[in-house]
Parts: sequence; structure tokens; C-alpha cells
Amino acid sequence: MQPENALPLIIAGPSLRHCDQQHFTLWFVARERLPQLTLSLNNANFKRTLSESEVHVIALGQHAFQYLIRLSQPNLLPINTPLSYQISCAGQPNLFGAITALTYNNKADIEFIVKPTIDHLLHGSCRNPHHHSDDALVAADTKIAQLATLQSRPALLMLSGDQVYVDDIAGPMLFAISKVIALLGLGSEHFEQCHLASSEQINYQPAAMYQRHLNLLPKTQYPARTALKRWYINHPVFTSSMAENHLVSLSELIALYLLTWSPELWKLIEIPQQVYGLNPANELRWQKQWQHLADFQTGLPQVRRLFAHIPTYMIFDDHDVTDDWNLTAKWEQGAYGHPFSKRIIGNALIAYTLFQGLGNAPKIFDAEIKPQLDALFNPPMQITHDALIDTLLKFEHWHYSLDTQPKLMVLDTRTRRWRSESSLGKPSGLMDWEALMEFQTQLVDQPNVIIVSPAPMYGVKLIEIIQKMATFLGASLLVDAENWMAHRGTANTLLSIFQHRKTPDQFVILSGDVHYSFSYDISIRFRNAGPAIYQITCSGIKNQFPEKLLPYLDRFNGWLYGHFSPLNFLTKRKRMSIRGRRPNGAPSQHLVNKSGIGSIKLAKNGAPTKITVLHADMSETEFLPPNNQHQKA
Repeated sequence: MQPENALPLIIAGPSLRHCDQQHFTLWFVARERLPQLTLSLNNANFKRTLSESEVHVIALGQHAFQYLIRLSQPNLLPINTPLSYQISCAGQPNLFGAITALTYNNKADIEFIVKPTIDHLLHGSCRNPHHHSDDALVAADTKIAQLATLQSRPALLMLSGDQVYVDDIAGPMLFAISKVIALLGLGSEHFEQCHLASSEQINYQPAAMYQRHLNLLPKTQYPARTALKRWYINHPVFTSSMAENHLVSLSELIALYLLTWSPELWKLIEIPQQVYGLNPANELRWQKQWQHLADFQTGLPQVRRLFAHIPTYMIFDDHDVTDDWNLTAKWEQGAYGHPFSKRIIGNALIAYTLFQGLGNAPKIFDAEIKPQLDALFNPPMQITHDALIDTLLKFEHWHYSLDTQPKLMVLDTRTRRWRSESSLGKPSGLMDWEALMEFQTQLVDQPNVIIVSPAPMYGVKLIEIIQKMATFLGASLLVDAENWMAHRGTANTLLSIFQHRKTPDQFVILSGDVHYSFSYDISIRFRNAGPAIYQITCSGIKNQFPEKLLPYLDRFNGWLYGHFSPLNFLTKRKRMSIRGRRPNGAPSQHLVNKSGIGSIKLAKNGAPTKITVLHADMSETEFLPPNNQHQKA
């Protein structure tokens, strides 16, 4: 490993975050504290030295300082106009000038555009670095590099969940994380009710890989009455089938985010391809993951360039924290009732806040969260680690909206759950009644909206039925039985919102989570007037559903729950007419199982005019609208 002085000045970023006519938000991580920063916005007639209130700095470690530049003022940025930004400080006339291949067409500055009317956007979810599929964010960058003008770029990039996989870490990635912790001087923490006293005692030798589910992660203590009783009692709190390297410390999470988004640190560490101390199965696993991560690294310069030029927004789903996060009330009881599992969950929320949440809507965090973050990271500490976690677990403003046309509303479907009234082991609703009522209030008087729901509001019905059967057998955690229809109260309230006379005439729903892509056109049965509902599910950016299984599920779902099937009238969504769009006109297919990122073009009235998935190999799948012929949904 190279010494600290080999670190580049900019370790990660820059990433353009919340940007509109009144706001400019930029994120990056530097190896040291920087003297007074000056921001230049070309074509906006803006250049000034930034004040302390406009530059939020957090010392992530001895050699890692996170910067969030935020400006808010009326008419800050002209709309629909080519803009560029540059940051300078003493001795650095262009802070990002030394980063190679950061701009398009060899431009000196990083260019972007503010579009208050969304005519084109990119969206996707589920980016797992060691998955064997390729990275669709690289394809998105390649596509943008080919565009002739800034006006033809998408208005924004929406990442709708699982930006990182905290609960599914490759052995070579965990090894890299340990090296980054040492390289950047990231801090340590004490643990409670863990056989390790602190994070400094964690063993990162290859022989210790793939073992955390056995000797580190906590287990539940409650009994359970279920058909799978033996499995359920005293099983691990963290239920991911890939939890062997589940991250636990805050430093591990910080290192993961940096390695997921930036190529810089990968250049300074060496990961052995051949290791000793693993059993033959895990040794083969290590080698495969090593190769997949090597491929992943090659695309990171393009991912960084994409984030630097396109305003990017994010929201969490389960893997950003842990699989089955808040899936049932029983899961919550076990997870938050154990100090160590609560700490692990809390650390993931702290990391999400730092790397994702703050950039979405910075003002939301000013009153309560930001001061506590500053107190924890900037010595002398004035708040305990657990106190910050308690604040984050009670926080109810992870959701946000953008003042665009159409209005874009990003939902939190993880922390405000509608717990089952009949059994603590049954799936909770994705949003409780109060959250849904707040959501409905924001819809009133909107002619059309874009809704970002990490999980599809209208899923593949056959898969939902399988999940319901597993729930009946007491195995909801085994099959991730969380969908909008899994909880009667949430399902009925959501469907009532769509049918309400005062809600918008048109909805576009963006979702992910499921590791395959599909698109539905939805309307209300037996009603001539709207609303028109379009759901576009794109998943994953670097992930896929099991290849051999999905075609059968697609086919059987079409047979059982086709558009005209009477079985639809036995479901909760019986009043909704759902028609599946066909990928590239395929006669008997609706689900696409290939890594990609969604590209949606919208008309002036907010209706989608073209729905495509750009795949990592630069091929495209277009979801063609239903015609008058019989189609399966």
C-alpha cells in the first residue's frame, strides 16, 4: 500500500446533487482541509469566495474531508442554459483540474444544465459491484458523451435504492475496505454486546472472510410460532443470504461508499488474487469476485464523470442498510432490541445521510441532523454515537420533492411502516396511514406528478402470490415478502389515493428493487375519466434476477393474470386495469432481465413518449405501448 502522501487531493467526486434555479449543491471528498473556496458559475455571472454557511465540511478521517457546497438564493442559476462550474482555493486555481477524463469533449470546465421542466430523465437502482453483470452507469455516461448539445441531456439522474450493498460484500471488497480505513485514518468505535470490544479488533485477513454471520453478527433471542420454527428461533438478525461479510462499523461503510463511487483509492491498494486460509469453495468465490471487482473498477472514471455533470438524487431501499430492513414488526423487535444490531443499522443510516441524504435536500437536515453530525465527526465530540443513531431512527423526513414540472416526489418506504395488526411476523405496509395522508395532501391540485417508489407499486402478481403463500407459512423474511399489496391497509389506502377525484390526472411511477425491468399502463376500470398511470420499473443497474427462473415467472404470470383474466377480480387491485408494455414488441414477454438504466422521455403534459432501458452493452430495450390487441399484464 502506498503512503498517505500518495493520495490525490480529490479522493471522490465531484458529484452534482440538488440543483435548480434557486439551488446549487456539490459534493466531494478531499484528503485535507482546504482554505477558502471560490466558486465560479460561468454563464450565471457568479463568482465569489464561499462563506462558512455555504461550505459544510465533515472530517471523515485523518485524510478524508467531505465537502458539501450549497448555495441558495433566488434566480441563482439561469434555466435551460449551458452552465459550467469551477472551484478554486489558495494554490489551486482549478480544484478538479488534475482529475483525468472528468469533462466531455476535453472541455476545461464541467458543464451542466438546469431544466425545471423534466423532458428526459434517467433512473435505476441496485448496483452491486461484484455482480457478474456490467455497470449500466458506464453506458449512461457513454450515451451522454455522444449527445450533441447540453439541451439534449437528461434533466436529472434518479437512483431509487440499493446504491450500495451493505449486507452483500465480496471478500476482496472487504479486504479493500480494510486498506482504505488504514490509508485514510478512519476512526474506530466501541461495540456493546459483541465479542469484539471495538472495531479495531476486526480481523481482515482472508482466512476470516465469509465468517461474520457465524461469529460476529448478532442473533435474535425471541421464540416464534411458525411452520419453520427451527429456522426462526435464534436466527441471525440480519437475514441476507449473503451476510457473510455484512459491514458493521461506520468506518467500513465510509470506505465502501468511496470505493463504490470513485476510482482514486483503487489505484493505491493491491488486492491479492490468490489467498490462503479459505476453504476451496470460498477460494473459488474470492477469485470470481476479484475478477468482477477488477472489471467494476475500469468503469469508475466514467461513473464519476456522469455524477459530475448530471444533477443526481437518491433514496434508500433495504440493501443501503440491510436486507429485510423493517420488513416485519418482529424483525424490528429483534433488530432494535439488541445494542449491536441497532448500532450496525444506525451506522448505515449515518453513512446514508453523509453520502446520499444530505445532497438530496440539504435544508431538511439543518435543524437537527447536521449539528449532531458535526458534533460526532469534528472533535471535541459533543454527542455520543448512540445519541445520533437514536435521532436518525426517529427522523421522519427522509422523503422529499422537487419543484419541477411535473412535480417529482420521492417516497420513503422504509422507516414509516404500517405494522401488521394481526401478527408481528407478517409484512408491514411500506407506508403507514399518516405518511400516506401526507403524500395525498401533496398531490392535491397537481395536474401530473412523477412518483419515485423504491419498490413497484404494481408488481408482478404471480410473484406477489408466491410471497403471500410464504408469509402464510411464516417465511416472509425468506422471500422478501414486501410489496405494496402485502398489507391490506396500505394497499387499500394507496389504491384509494389513485381513485380520488382530487388527485392528479396523470401519474408516472418510477421504481426498482426487483432486479428486472418492466412497464405498465394503468387505468381505473369502469371509469371513462383518468387518471392515467404509467409505472416504469428499472432494476438493476448492476444486478439481475436469476436468469433461468424469470422467463417461467413471466410466462405463468401472463397466463394467470393476463389483462382479461378473471383472476384479476380476486386481487386487491381489481378496480385497476393493468396492461404490460412489450419489450421491443416481443409477443409473449413483459419482463427484461438484463442490467440497465431507464431512460424516460416526457411530453409537455408529463406523459411518457418513450420508455427505454439502456443496457450496459449499449443495446436498448424499448417498452412499446399496448395496442388494441389482447395483451398480458
